[in-house]
Amino acid sequence: MISFVTGPVAALAPDTAVIEVGGVGMAVQCTPNTLSRLRIGEPARLATSLVVREDSLTLYGFADDDERQTFELLQTASGVGPRLAQAMLAVHSPDALRRAFAAGDEKALTAVPGIGKKGAQKLLLELKDRLGEPVASGAGAPVAAPAAGWRDQLHAALVGLGYAGREADEAVTAVAPQAEAVAAEGGTPQVGQLLRAALQSLNRAR
Repeated sequence: MISFVTGPVAALAPDTAVIEVGGVGMAVQCTPNTLSRLRIGEPARLATSLVVREDSLTLYGFADDDERQTFELLQTASGVGPRLAQAMLAVHSPDALRRAFAAGDEKALTAVPGIGKKGAQKLLLELKDRLGEPVASGAGAPVAAPAAGWRDQLHAALVGLGYAGREADEAVTAVAPQAEAVAAEGGTPQVGQLLRAALQSLNRAR
């Protein structure tokens, strides 16, 4: 099993990072939150989980070991494959998922594309005691950006994913009210969440 990859970032796509490892480009499937931390040409270390199928080998990458372990635990539930597990981590941090399962929060699970009310109820029954207790802070917490710097970080992340500067500008403008509302309440805009919203706005515009 490939537990992690380390090397310079060779390329970024909306759902994939290519990490150069020993002269070989390793394509790694990642969530927007993880991708937002990467920059082309800069070194990176991703915790990974290799999913083996009869016709494919797919490497999934995560910002830390907590995300990877949560990804693997989610798949112990019937009907949860790697794509759905990754979608859950794209919407919620590992600790947010632990809180959702501990509280029996159906609404949090149905916020994930592909999970309906019945599916959420089933997952709550199967995974309630498998993910562990939520923690107040730590590796599973969403990545945050300084209130004054989220625009630059988000713009750089979008350009790194291959969007033109004009498209990145438009997406930043589209999510600005969301970030400003968080800041107005004394919170800190989170780049991962803003990136997901920005990508959604770009997809709707196409």
